Amino acid sequence: MQLLEAAQLAAGQQTYPEGALYLVATPIGNLADVSLRSVHVLATVDAIACEDTRHTAGLLRSLGLHKPLVACHEHNEREASAALLARLQAGERIAYVSDAGTPGVSDPGSLLARAVLDAGLRVVPIAGPSAVIAALSVSGCDAREGFEFRGFLPTKAQALGEAVAALASVQKPSVVFEAPHRIEAAAKALGALGDQRITVCRELTKQFESIALMRCAEFATWLAADANRSKGEFVLVIHPSEAKAPEAGDAKLDQVLNTLLPHLPLKTAVTLACELLNLPKNAVYARAVALKGV
Repeated sequence: MQLLEAAQLAAGQQTYPEGALYLVATPIGNLADVSLRSVHVLATVDAIACEDTRHTAGLLRSLGLHKPLVACHEHNEREASAALLARLQAGERIAYVSDAGTPGVSDPGSLLARAVLDAGLRVVPIAGPSAVIAALSVSGCDAREGFEFRGFLPTKAQALGEAVAALASVQKPSVVFEAPHRIEAAAKALGALGDQRITVCRELTKQFESIALMRCAEFATWLAADANRSKGEFVLVIHPSEAKAPEAGDAKLDQVLNTLLPHLPLKTAVTLACELLNLPKNAVYARAVALKGV
């Protein structure tokens, strides 16, 4: 079965209204990750707005598609949005794609989506590959209570140092992107986090994908050991700091919990105590249960 026929069969039964903007996630590296629904939508729309017309033209050729392309990138998004909005109001279906992944997530697309929503028109998400979620899934971090996505780290030395210092107290996994020409500086800065662990994902889903787990203090040395390790696009998952578990008789913890527990549900009191004292949740929860006599 041909790709377009398979996409039609899999996704064609759903309604795709006119006058709607479709934010289509595209592969982050491996073309085989494209979804049948994405292919069907790209084949259905009247035009495709995109971050880079050359890049998107290549993607469409790979899928056997030919569509009018409209440039809409970080330098012209406001102006391009006005023209695209007019076309949507005339009843056209328009897709928007960034170069890789989901539009609006460290990529252009959010200004266009907001303009369309403000005009009372529909914005439809066409889900697909995500570098953030892919990296989290292989990091070994427990993200059930959330994570922080910080995009690209600052380029200036002082701002970079401040951003890294802020990661030391975060009690959730933090995900950042980094480019090959800046990864050496980022690795040196992240070394300040010492024993905090980091999962280094390079070239996710591509032929030379590599994933390595290490201490932040080891990152710069690991990077310098092989010139190939600095090549490609990076997604870094900085693990939460491994805070020291409280002793059973920790007076400060007991004081905080005894203040909170009479007024708040157990889970809320534990969450607040963890944030106030920078302590791991499991140990604080156990102590709260003991104090409450549950």
